[in-house]
Amino acid sequence: MSRPNLARRVADAAEIALTTRKYVTFIDVVTGLRWLHSRHVDTWRQGRSATLGELAAVDDARLLDAAAALREWALSRGLRPMETPYLSGSRERRELRFTASGEQGSFRVHWISPDLSDARVKQLAERQSKAPDLVVVAPLETWTCATCGDTGPFLIMEDDRPHCLTCADLDHLVLLPSGNAALSRRAKKESGLSAVVVQYNRRRKVYQRQGVLVEEAALARAEEQCLGDEEVRQRRRDRDRERRAEQDLDYQARMAAEILRLFPTCPPGRAESIAAHAALRGSGRVGRTAAARALDENAITLAVVASIRHLDTGYDRMLMDGVPRMEARDRIRPAIEAKLSELRGRREP
Repeated sequence: MSRPNLARRVADAAEIALTTRKYVTFIDVVTGLRWLHSRHVDTWRQGRSATLGELAAVDDARLLDAAAALREWALSRGLRPMETPYLSGSRERRELRFTASGEQGSFRVHWISPDLSDARVKQLAERQSKAPDLVVVAPLETWTCATCGDTGPFLIMEDDRPHCLTCADLDHLVLLPSGNAALSRRAKKESGLSAVVVQYNRRRKVYQRQGVLVEEAALARAEEQCLGDEEVRQRRRDRDRERRAEQDLDYQARMAAEILRLFPTCPPGRAESIAAHAALRGSGRVGRTAAARALDENAITLAVVASIRHLDTGYDRMLMDGVPRMEARDRIRPAIEAKLSELRGRREP
């Protein structure tokens, strides 16, 4: 990839993050470039990799080039630099390294929009400077503690090696499964020592939160607090649910309008259906990505392609007949291109 092309791709990824959150990080850029997946970032943050570069699809020199391109773009946009500490979720809370050698500061800079208020910047800085939660992994594979040679349902990384909770002095904590946000938040606040429990989801290829380990007495206090204001919190949940529903409808309407702009011969009803399907909250579909929320043309096109694939081709029947997924996609590619041209108002000769 040439430097001008890299600069353009970095700018595209950074624009999406800036539109979504009003600030941009190096992590936003490398995940936007598809050099790293979010699961790789999770592994690195847990302290299970010496550097982020070890997990990337490119070498350290290319990561440095991307950081330099991000800096040039950010300065040209008038963004404010804010260097942010990156600490691991392992017991020693060591400083995370992006590459094996060289200065690390350029990777740690968060570029802040001038539109962000001073109060919001201060809040962001305070949150970023806090030490991360301890992260405990519920492993899927058989493992052995580096200290005692035993095993268990959970492990925590220390000195880049797995340790059981007994050897890590965490075996007095109890697991509070995910599902009750208020109880989890209060139990964690009441507990002098706590750790977030995650497990790798092979299907979605991400680490997912399973719960939190807290002190038993802290959990009891948190349960009492939750019983005392259950009615108030229920009313708040109802209001939040209504607010999210309104936001979803507004977002779907904007996405449908963008579909009609890019594909003017698409029937309005179908554009609305594509937007509603792609943007369904919690679905994990393309419409829930940061790029789609920024109405990125490529993300919107992918949502339309998904609709065409299932409604206008024989793709689903091929899968039912046992055709491998990638082979089925190769077979239907001409049909998809023809339909896209039709929806754009162009007919294939």
